Amino acid sequence: MKYMLIMRATDEGAGSLEDMEFEEIMATMGRFNEEMIDAGVLVSAEGFEDAEHSVVVDYSAQPPVVTDGPYGETKELFGGFWVLDVASKEEAVEWAKRAPMAGPGLKTEIRRIASIDEFPQDNVWIQKERAWREATGQL
Repeated sequence: MKYMLIMRATDEGAGSLEDMEFEEIMATMGRFNEEMIDAGVLVSAEGFEDAEHSVVVDYSAQPPVVTDGPYGETKELFGGFWVLDVASKEEAVEWAKRAPMAGPGLKTEIRRIASIDEFPQDNVWIQKERAWREATGQL
């Protein structure tokens, strides 16, 4: 089963990392990623650019409204994610508990990623996606 571990931070949590040197952050995250690679569970990992460079598309109106910067208050922004292929939610939780740079205002949300096999296979759109995934080596 695949799970996404989403790094989240409040303003306080993000602020607590501001004093860390970039090289220290990279080394800390690199060691954790290497552990997951060595265990054979890491599928992908990405970090996000600072939220001040983001764009938000709000579908509350027609046409949708586009604004610069993070939406609303920056109570809990996503900082990045890992995708793990593990045997259970419990295993995903155990990996999340070991994540570096933890502390007040920092969280990891864990969400299971539904497999394409869980959707109705007679649906034309699922069939097209399956064909695309097979053609691109994703299945």
